Amino acid sequence: LATGPRQNNGVFYEIRTYDIKPAKMTEFLELANKHFQLCPARSELVGFWYTDLGALNKVLHIWKYDNFAHRTAVRHALASDKDWQGKFISVIRPMMEKQHNEVAYLVPWCQLGKPPKEGGVYEWVTFQMKPGGPALWGEAFRAAINAHINTGYTRLIGVFHTEYGLLNTVHVLWWNDSPDHRAAGRHSAHEDARVVAAVRDSVRFLESQQNVLLIPMQCSPLK
Repeated sequence: LATGPRQNNGVFYEIRTYDIKPAKMTEFLELANKHFQLCPARSELVGFWYTDLGALNKVLHIWKYDNFAHRTAVRHALASDKDWQGKFISVIRPMMEKQHNEVAYLVPWCQLGKPPKEGGVYEWVTFQMKPGGPALWGEAFRAAINAHINTGYTRLIGVFHTEYGLLNTVHVLWWNDSPDHRAAGRHSAHEDARVVAAVRDSVRFLESQQNVLLIPMQCSPLK
């Protein structure tokens, strides 16, 4: 089965999610903002956020790699970096309850975007699609995303399709001026016939979805 256009390079994104002990969340955020610059610039940090709505005491960060060999080299370098391990990793490790990572590609029809300004909020929406991959649900999903973009109330930052982790998962990262701006836009979208039609067509391929509101950290490139 044809899956449509594919990227012509090995670039992928690692999505890392940490569950932090509730009593340690404030301390974790302070340490991350203070010491995260110790991380050697061997890979590109796309963004670093903490959850505010939808889930609590979680942080999510996204890293960009040229290919899997690049990631392996970075992980080896970090493991032997005394400052990184001693001043940051060894301190925050007891604060974490669990870690989860995924490897994902940007879908071929999406380029990683940036917000028009700093100071907004991000929404991370996870769609669990039916098995079959983009060959089954890709076009309908793209139409639903574009329908929301066309309303103009939200800014698309990226659409990521998992390669490692729970398969047939798509993460969509949106940006809005504020939670209230997002809420008003959603209400308008629900009354837009274009959005309703596109969602109705794509939801037949959907098994579940969930979302969280993300606040960018001071050390995050995406703010």
